[in-house]
Amino acid sequence: MKTVFNTKQITMIAMLSAISAILMVFEFQLPFSPSFIKFDFSDLPIILGGLLLGPMAGGMIGVMKILLNFLLNGTSTMFVGELSNLILTLAFVLPASLIYQREKTKKNAVRGLIVSVILTSLLSIISNIYFIFPLYAKMLGMTMEDIVAMVIATNPLVKDTTTMVIFSLLPFNVLKYSIISFLTMMTYKKLSYLVKRRVK
Repeated sequence: MKTVFNTKQITMIAMLSAISAILMVFEFQLPFSPSFIKFDFSDLPIILGGLLLGPMAGGMIGVMKILLNFLLNGTSTMFVGELSNLILTLAFVLPASLIYQREKTKKNAVRGLIVSVILTSLLSIISNIYFIFPLYAKMLGMTMEDIVAMVIATNPLVKDTTTMVIFSLLPFNVLKYSIISFLTMMTYKKLSYLVKRRVK
């Protein structure tokens, strides 16, 4: 795994980090998701960076996105939301970029993105139910029942923790990372030409 970057690659990492942080500002709520889970396209520059420059670069961009976003907006979740975002970002970018680095073909890119969508969606369920939601509730003096109630308010299909996973968390993450994967495949080839000309 490549861990040393030249000046042009560092510039690319910084640029993608800035774009990612800016995109994170433009978040919005989906109809079936609770108010504290927002959709944004900030992982697109990260996965592009991971495919173009390797998993280490992708991970660096993910970390820098969180730091830059904190400088721009602070935190409204006592860093719990930022922690969750970072966990899922790394879960998305690392498998796809690792698989792609083995053989840089379109087929391998698609395979890596599919694996990442599945792993990230499953990790989201596990991390939120057993770590992020309990931590969020504790920090704000709430209970898991309060969290579920917040989800029920925006999604009538949700009745308890199980249905929250089935009808809210899972479809949200599958949809989000599938859209980002699709956009990645649409933009990667053109961006890769630019990188080959100016960054390598």
